[in-house]
Amino acid sequence: MTSTSLEGQVERITYHNAENGYTIARLKVAGEKNLVTVVGNIPGLSVGQILELEGAWVSHPVHGDQFKIARYRSVAPSTDYGVRKYLGSGLIKGIGPEMARRLVETFGAETMDIIEKEPEKLLRVSGIGAKRVEMIKHAWAAHREIRELQIFLQGHDIGPSFALKIFRIYGERSLEMVTRQPYRLALDISGIGFASADKIAERLGSPKDSPQRAEAGVLFMLRQQMNEGHVYYPYRQLLVQCRKELSIEEDFAAKGLASCASEQKIVLEDLNTGEDIIPDNKAVYLGGYYHGEVEISSMLKQIRSYPIKSKPIDTEKALHWVEGQLDLVMSDEQKEAVRFALTEKVLVITGGPGTGKTTIIKAMITVFERAGISTLLAAPTGRAAKRMQEATGGDAKTIHRLLEYSFSAGGFKKDRKDPLEGDVLIIDEASMIDTLLFYHLLKAVPLTTTLILIGDINQLPSVGPGNVLRDIIDSHVFPVVFLSRIFRQKQESLIVTNAHRVNTGHMPYLKKSSEGRYEDFYFIRQEETEGILKCILELVEERIPRRFGFDPFREIQVLTPMNRGIIGTQNLNRMLQDALNPQARLIQPGFRTFRLHDKVMQIRNNYEKEVFNGDIGTITAVHDEMQELEVTFMEKTVPYDYIELDDLTLAYAVTIHKSQGSEYMSVIIPLHTQHSLMLQRNLLYTGITRGKRLVVLVGSPRALRLAVQNNRIIHRFTRLKERLSGL
Repeated sequence: MTSTSLEGQVERITYHNAENGYTIARLKVAGEKNLVTVVGNIPGLSVGQILELEGAWVSHPVHGDQFKIARYRSVAPSTDYGVRKYLGSGLIKGIGPEMARRLVETFGAETMDIIEKEPEKLLRVSGIGAKRVEMIKHAWAAHREIRELQIFLQGHDIGPSFALKIFRIYGERSLEMVTRQPYRLALDISGIGFASADKIAERLGSPKDSPQRAEAGVLFMLRQQMNEGHVYYPYRQLLVQCRKELSIEEDFAAKGLASCASEQKIVLEDLNTGEDIIPDNKAVYLGGYYHGEVEISSMLKQIRSYPIKSKPIDTEKALHWVEGQLDLVMSDEQKEAVRFALTEKVLVITGGPGTGKTTIIKAMITVFERAGISTLLAAPTGRAAKRMQEATGGDAKTIHRLLEYSFSAGGFKKDRKDPLEGDVLIIDEASMIDTLLFYHLLKAVPLTTTLILIGDINQLPSVGPGNVLRDIIDSHVFPVVFLSRIFRQKQESLIVTNAHRVNTGHMPYLKKSSEGRYEDFYFIRQEETEGILKCILELVEERIPRRFGFDPFREIQVLTPMNRGIIGTQNLNRMLQDALNPQARLIQPGFRTFRLHDKVMQIRNNYEKEVFNGDIGTITAVHDEMQELEVTFMEKTVPYDYIELDDLTLAYAVTIHKSQGSEYMSVIIPLHTQHSLMLQRNLLYTGITRGKRLVVLVGSPRALRLAVQNNRIIHRFTRLKERLSGL
C-alpha cells in the first residue's frame, strides 16, 4: 500500500468503538463530489472536526474504497461553514446547531478563538447571558482537557472511553493526576484495572519496587474481593492473589499491607483463638467494613437487651382479635411470628413465596396501631418498598430515604444524634441488605425500638459485601421464625410450587397448559445458545405479548446468570434494543449507546440524584444542546449530564443478582451449560421468585438439572456470625 495524505471535515460518524477508539467516519474533502470513508483509531472524534490524515487507500469487499488511517492530526476549522458544523455537533454544552449559527454570524471563522481567549464577548450574541457564557467556558475547557487525556491514554493502550470517567472524578486536574499518581486510577476509576495503571506508571519511570505500587496493588486486590461480596479476606490468600493476578511478589505485597495498616487504610485482625498459633492467620479489612461489622454486632446486642418501651400486650387476645379484624385464620408459624413481634426486641422472619410474610406484616401493623405503637416500614430498593406499601397499606420507604441521605453533608441525616422516631421498625427483603447499609441503619435505630427483619434466606445474598441476614440467623442469638407452609391459593401457582421444588432440590413441574387455560410456568427446550437467543427475542417481541397481553417494555424482563456470552446481559441488551427500540441512535464518544425510550438501569448509588444501584427507568427526553438525558424512574424524572452516562446501562436484560427486590409481571430466564459456574440452586430460585404472573425458562434440560442439584452456596468471608455469638 502506498502511503498518501488526505484532509477533510467529519460530516458524520457511522461507527465508534468506545473502548479502543476504532472509528468509521465520512469526510467532506475538497474537490471530491461524494463523501470519503475513513477508518482507524481516533479517540474522541466529533462531527465538524478537520482532520489531516496519513495512510493508504484500501478496497473493502462490501463497502468499497476506504482510507485506512496510519496517523492523524486534528486541525481547527477555518471557514464559517466548518466552524458552524463543528460547534453545532453537540460537542460543547450550551451550543446547539442554532446557537452555533448565531455565533458564526457574529464572529465568523474567529468564533473558536473568541470562545478560547475572550469568552466575555459571547454576550453580544442573542440568547447568550452570563450563565450560558460560564457554561460554554467550562465546557470548552473540559473538552480540551478530555481530548488531551484521550490522546495520552491511547499512547498507553487505554481506551479513550476512560478519559470521560477520569475527567468526571478529577476534573481539570485529570492529566496531572494521571501522570503524577497513575496508581490512583486503579483505585478511583471503575473499569481501569491495576495492570493498566501499572503500565502507565512503568512508562512514566516509576520503579517496580516502589512503595506506592505495593500499596495500590494490595488495596486494589482487597477491593476486588469486596466486589465479590467478602467483608474481609484472609491475609495469606490475599498475598497469593496479588502474586497470581497482579504479578506482585508475596513479600513485596506483605510490605504493602503493613504500610496500609500503619496508615489505617486497612485493619489486620488476628484470627487465632486457642493456644495453637497459626502464622499469618489474619483477616484483612478495609477500615470502614471492619468498623461496620464490629458496630453491627454491638448495636444488635444493645437493642436486644434494652426493654420494650410499650406496655405488655396479651398476645393470645391480640391474635384472636386481629384474625377477626382481618378476616383470616393464621397458621401456627404466623401466630408465632406475631407473638415474638410483641415480646422480643430483635426478630427475624424468613420464608419463601406464598408462605404468608405479607399477612404477618399486616397483622403486626394492625395490632401495633390498636395498641398505640408507632411503626416504620422500609425495604432496600424502591420497587420493594412500593410493593410493601401496596401490600400492607402502610407508608413504606427505601432505607436510604428513611435515613434521609444529605448530599451536601455527605452522609445520612439520621444517626445516633438524630435517630428515627418509631416504636417498631419492620424491614422487608432483608436478604438484600449489605454490611455498610445495615451499619448505617442500626446507627439510627433507638435502643427502645423493636427491630423486625423479614426476608427469604434462600435467595441470593446482597450485591454489596456481607451476608447480614444469614449471619444473624446462623448466630442463633435472636429468635427466628421459619415459614414453610404454602397457603392454598398460592398452591395453584406453578411459579410458587416450582420455586419451592427448586429450593428443596427437586426438578420443577413442567406441565402443559390445560385446555382453555394458560399456566404461569413454562420450560422451552433449546440446546444451543443461538437457539436460546432466537427464542428469547421471539418471546419478548411476539409470543408473550400476543398470548398474555404483557407489554414488552414494562411487563417482560429477561433475567440471565451472567454478563458475557451470547445469552449474557451485554449481547441480549444489544439485540433486544434493536428489536424493541429501533430508533435513531444517540451516540456519545466514550459512552454506551442509548436511544430515546430505552429501558435503562442505574448501576451505582447516586445519593445526589436519589437513584440507587439496580433502579430501572426509561429514557424519556434528550436535550442535545444541554448534553442531557432525562430518565423516568417509577415516580420521578432524573436528569443525566452526558458525562454521567456511565452510571447507566441498558436493562432489557439484567443479571438475576441485580433483580433482587424487584418483581415483574413476566420473567424469561436463559439456562445453558455455558453458565455452569453460575448455575446454582439459589440463583435459579431467586430468578423464579421474581416472576409475578409468568416465568419462562429457556435452555437445556442438563443446565436446568445442574442448577437444581448445585446447592453449593458461594462462601463469603464475614465475621458477623462469630461476633454475634461470641465465638
